[in-house]
Amino acid sequence: MQQPLIYCDSAATAQKPQCVLDAMDQFYTRANANIHRGMHPLAERATELYEEARGTVRKFLRAKHESEIIFTKSATEGMNLIAQSWGRQNLAEGDTVVLSILEHHSNIVPWLQLKEEKGINIEWIGLMEDGSLDLAQYHDLLEQHTVKLVSITGLSNVTGVRIPLADIIKDAHASGAKVAIDAAQLIVHHPVDVQDLDCDFLVFSGHKLYGPTGIGVLFGKKDYLESMPPFLGGGGMIQEVHCDYFSSKELPAKFEAGTPPIAEAIGLAAAIQWLAQFSWKEIEAYESSLISSALPALQSVKGLTTLGPQHAEKISGCISFTVEGVHPHDLTDILGQQNICLRAGHHCAQPLHEHYNVSASTRLSFALYNMLEEIAVLIEAIEKAKAIFLS
Repeated sequence: MQQPLIYCDSAATAQKPQCVLDAMDQFYTRANANIHRGMHPLAERATELYEEARGTVRKFLRAKHESEIIFTKSATEGMNLIAQSWGRQNLAEGDTVVLSILEHHSNIVPWLQLKEEKGINIEWIGLMEDGSLDLAQYHDLLEQHTVKLVSITGLSNVTGVRIPLADIIKDAHASGAKVAIDAAQLIVHHPVDVQDLDCDFLVFSGHKLYGPTGIGVLFGKKDYLESMPPFLGGGGMIQEVHCDYFSSKELPAKFEAGTPPIAEAIGLAAAIQWLAQFSWKEIEAYESSLISSALPALQSVKGLTTLGPQHAEKISGCISFTVEGVHPHDLTDILGQQNICLRAGHHCAQPLHEHYNVSASTRLSFALYNMLEEIAVLIEAIEKAKAIFLS
């Protein structure tokens, strides 16, 4: 009899509630049309649903204005938009962007591209021995360099360590720097209030928030978005086009060129509404119980080393580890054959893996549909896989 599916790969993408699938299906079967410019009933209904989704996201993030919510195809596109629009406009040779060693490649590569193109300087915040961010080094970077932007994750997709965003943002603003937050992992595990945080930009992906793939969100303070040039050009984002010039529409259309992810935005709104049945206190408590059970269980496995903080109260969402003598790809393949879904690799965080002097790790990540009982099954499967390779 086959082992029932155990899905512990939600940091890569979460499974979708039926209501998300239903909302997208209802759009395609009852209101499928392009938005904004049509004057027939289907187009009007599609536009209404799409803009209602924007309103749902605004309330979820507690942004001031719906025009501060830009729909993208992913968090990656959102971060590239910040770099290629705000960055090109505001960064010059010698200016510094501060990143952390915890960053996903989507918050590294766009800035490396600007480094090659414009000669900007990139400085890195390292880690303390316990896996937390080295805040003393961060303060030194702010004092020693002309920092224009701090672009940082809210929650590591490898170690699960949570960043003290409020302090990071406050100190950056005090030094005159703007702050962009990669909230792709944070958004599903903890509440995010952009007014309370006072971040200047924030991005996240829908598919990690129980929503569909192909949809992301960029939040930006209205004044900054209004002053930024368009990232993509084409239909939907223009006010006028002539043979020798064009003018763009106002927000948010200015940054939503082409046919946007209409069905996906509707699906994301459904996911957010589904999540709202739980309080954040309930979500945090339940997921904490999963981490608090899994971390010591993993640490009890001989030859297994977890990356990052060694105490459950310091992490959320995921745990990455290595097993002596067993390659992460081999381990994850063996587990997969038993219907246990984990992920292996560098998780788009090669600099962090270099910091820990490993080329890859195995990652388990939790969501609300995981159960405490699955952890014992997982640990037993890891022990059996070890026996195969080390016998």
